[in-house]
Amino acid sequence: MRGNLAQLMQQAQKMQEGMQRAQDELATIEVVGNAGGGMVSVTMTGKMECRKVRIDASALADHEMAEDLIAAAINDAVNKANEVAREKMSAAATGLPLPPGMSLPGFG
Repeated sequence: MRGNLAQLMQQAQKMQEGMQRAQDELATIEVVGNAGGGMVSVTMTGKMECRKVRIDASALADHEMAEDLIAAAINDAVNKANEVAREKMSAAATGLPLPPGMSLPGFG
């Protein structure tokens, strides 16, 4: 029984280290969200920090359209960043012995 507990603790430690590496990596990964066929683009890190917003001059002619395109580009970037984060965290959790049918919150 002690051997199983020690093994489980080692696996948990490895998973924790993997999760930390994944978090560090997410800070450096960038995704780009687009809207309006590229009229607006938003660059965001995997930790949801906005790095850059690019707006084509033609999108500024219509104020309401520009607002909608900016919101859509942000949402696209957030969705992409969430997917990258989900993949990285899921990979970090691989190998953790969980009971059948059980998964970590947000990863299964």
